[in-house]
Amino acid sequence: MEAAPIMRKSFSERQASPGIEGLNLSAFEEPMAPETELQDFQIFAATWNVGGKTPNNCLNLEDFLQVEDSPDIYVLGFQEIVPLSAGNVLVIEDNEPAAKWLTLISQALNKPQHDSIFSSDLGPGSKISNNVLKDSKSPSSTLHFFQKPSHKALSRNLRADSSVLKSCNCPVDLHSRESRRRLRKLSDLPNNFYSESSHIGRYSIVDEFLSTAEMPSSPTSPSQMSYCLVASKQMVGIFLSVWARKELVPHIGHLRVSTVGRGIMGCLRNKGCIAMSMSLHQTSFCFVCSHLASGEKEGDELKRNADVAEILKSTQFPKICKNPATNRAPERIVDHDRIIWLGDLNYRVALSYEETRVFLEDNDWDTLLEKDQLNIEREAGRVFSGFNEGQILFAPTYKYSHNSDSYEGETIKSKKKRRTPAWCDRILWRGDGIDQLSYIRGESRLSDHRPVCAVFSVEVEESNKNNSFRKGYSCAGRRLDFEDCMPKRHSLYEF
Repeated sequence: MEAAPIMRKSFSERQASPGIEGLNLSAFEEPMAPETELQDFQIFAATWNVGGKTPNNCLNLEDFLQVEDSPDIYVLGFQEIVPLSAGNVLVIEDNEPAAKWLTLISQALNKPQHDSIFSSDLGPGSKISNNVLKDSKSPSSTLHFFQKPSHKALSRNLRADSSVLKSCNCPVDLHSRESRRRLRKLSDLPNNFYSESSHIGRYSIVDEFLSTAEMPSSPTSPSQMSYCLVASKQMVGIFLSVWARKELVPHIGHLRVSTVGRGIMGCLRNKGCIAMSMSLHQTSFCFVCSHLASGEKEGDELKRNADVAEILKSTQFPKICKNPATNRAPERIVDHDRIIWLGDLNYRVALSYEETRVFLEDNDWDTLLEKDQLNIEREAGRVFSGFNEGQILFAPTYKYSHNSDSYEGETIKSKKKRRTPAWCDRILWRGDGIDQLSYIRGESRLSDHRPVCAVFSVEVEESNKNNSFRKGYSCAGRRLDFEDCMPKRHSLYEF
């Protein structure tokens, strides 16, 4: 028996069909808003080889940090914050200078109305001592009794108002029964839950579900701070700290750190890098502070190339999410959306000292930059593939005589100790959505290097809060369980 033919109605007939009467098509007329929208933020990045010199108590960093321009994020990398002695390299690193730099940076960014905690006058009549005595039970007050506080203790103190910083900000279904059950348990946690010995630590997924009002208050009145210390890390003489506006802290997540030693024997930590990974809203960032191989002999640039290659190869950030399907956190440097690499890269000028001096006297930097090893190696594709650098419009940053504006060769007669001026201190970047607004050097005489600073405008993807599903749409995507985004049992409270 022949099958009955399939009857197909025209569009006009289907529109008039009672089967779809009452279906409101207006909900489908407007396109859905995009899932994310782009926001612009400013990042200030700086690198400074301080030559093992500890800053004095009255050093004002406000001009150096361009505080008046109010960037959103500060990425500050230092090299040789301690002398690269055998004791610091092989025995135990001195972290007291790092604590001092943190305090000076915080004072510049937040402009507190009190004296430096490193003041030599800590007698009974001093303002600081009186304040400490009034609040002697404060956990952080003990910092004021010492001229050389602990780097880790001071880091915790400055990070006190970063309590909502997330370990993981991957999507979580807050409406599932299990998530609601866990949230009820979290709301009953005691105030002392965030102890230093906690395996979860202050920077965990727990903070994603607790409001700032529920967090224990800091004895140092962090509400008065404009910028918070997101993270800091020291590796012998290399020191990297990242600061952010207080209101951005809840939107920062996936915070991790990795270090690579490239010094003596290719593994000791007098040279190498510190890399920090984090996300701001839905965009991943990697900040790398490195100190590469030194030397101005022919062929030394190949050692620096090898350092960069090994850093890119060996840097591995730990996983945060248990479920790899929901893990948005990059594990390698080049996997990040935006990368800023800064440091004493140590690339020199491929000219003799005498030839370099002639061009310097004429301020002919363009000719010198044609002989800059980093430019030569990058153009040849041997290092920093895919990275960019802004136009250099400043004099070589190395090497200056002590407390002087003269290059060392002008004052030293010995050819063995003389160094050819060079642009050792550099800032590079990689990724779309990054525009460099400035690239300058500072003029501090603290060390034989001049600091170098750059300001970037970066695009950040932010979830569109207005992008809700309208009636008539459905999503068949997998519902995420709370456990999928629980971090492994390691603390991101301090590095």
